[in-house]
Amino acid sequence: MERWLPGRGAALDVTFPTVPLGEVLKISRKRVLPEQFDEYQPITIHFDGSIVERERTEPFKGGMFAAHAGDLVFSKIDVRNGAIGLIPPEFDRVVITSEYPVYIPDKMQVSARYLSLLLRTPNFMQLLKRASSGTSGRKRVSPESFEGLEIPLPELNEQQTLVDVYEGALARAAELENEARENENAGQQEFESALGLIPPPDLPRQPFQIASFSEVERWSHEGILDQKMLAASGKPTEKYPLVSLGEVVSDLENGWSPQCLNRPAKEGEWGVLKLGSVSYGVFDETANKALPSKLKPIPTLEVRAGDVLISRANILRLVGACALVRDTRPQLMLSDKIFRVVFRQNSLVLPEFLTEILKTPSVRQQIEANATGTSPTMKNISKPALLDLMFPLPDGDESLKIQETLINNLWASRQHATIKRAEALHLRSAAWAEFQAAIFL
Repeated sequence: MERWLPGRGAALDVTFPTVPLGEVLKISRKRVLPEQFDEYQPITIHFDGSIVERERTEPFKGGMFAAHAGDLVFSKIDVRNGAIGLIPPEFDRVVITSEYPVYIPDKMQVSARYLSLLLRTPNFMQLLKRASSGTSGRKRVSPESFEGLEIPLPELNEQQTLVDVYEGALARAAELENEARENENAGQQEFESALGLIPPPDLPRQPFQIASFSEVERWSHEGILDQKMLAASGKPTEKYPLVSLGEVVSDLENGWSPQCLNRPAKEGEWGVLKLGSVSYGVFDETANKALPSKLKPIPTLEVRAGDVLISRANILRLVGACALVRDTRPQLMLSDKIFRVVFRQNSLVLPEFLTEILKTPSVRQQIEANATGTSPTMKNISKPALLDLMFPLPDGDESLKIQETLINNLWASRQHATIKRAEALHLRSAAWAEFQAAIFL
């Protein structure tokens, strides 16, 4: 007898009675004729159980069969990898080949929601793998073997309760992730608003006004008009002066891109950073390639904690991506596609502040407008173009303190978001474990 946990044999007990799938599923063999093909939607099943539309304009060769929303479908050859699921409501009439058996669940015995979860459990996946037969690489699960697999089957009301508890946890996890996004967005908006990068949301209705280029001190026509309106109303305006990157840093230096080994550097080896080390705004020291032992490293190009790195080449949305190096393993060098910011002595800008300001939509717009290159997969930004980037910078004796406060507030909002996402992840994991534990002793 196939038991619920493979390898445990008869020593395993389950919480609920087990029944063969063939007792709760009825196979469906409704044929679709070639002339009916256009009335149905071809589909495919991914390994995560998701069912998606398949692009096809001609009928399938061989037998074609119909399935409907709520039916269970699996791929004979890929079901052991997870290609099994219930057809979602948006696919009312679908067509598949004989490689995809179709079953209609008995609603008087099994809830579709319960069955959907049960099919994704690791234990059920193991049963499917054991039911596979055939030569290596072409193993299949036959309908007969599938129907013989036994599953725990609580009463319908108990199935609904198990699923309700699980889905309730998922709903709470989704709420937490939404709160995390709101925390991040609010923190980012507060950071940009404090610098004058975002105009107040409700602009008063005023007659149309013209702004000249000499008045372009902010980042949009709304911002210009807002400043004129505030001045006309007699309200004081507070803003930070715009500076170019070249005014507040000493230089941008890039590195060296020799022919490297096709693997990351091991401990004790030198490596050269890849673009992926900075592409997503967080420094990733693992994105590197080992320097061949026959080549001599250049120690002055070694990346250090505190460095601000900027990519000079990538696809458009990633060119100019930057990251702050908080910590790093030794013996990693800059490549020639990555700039390192050289700060002035007694710098007027904090590395943390510069990293964040370079990620704002206002600066990103400047970067993308100045990117060059004909290839859609590789754009470049030159050193002069980067040094010409304009952004607001707090001035006066309190400049560094203001920058630090802004950064701390921004990072605090992200930390709150990280905590909420971790809680959401824990909820999902715990709910999934509890669902499985509720079925077995």
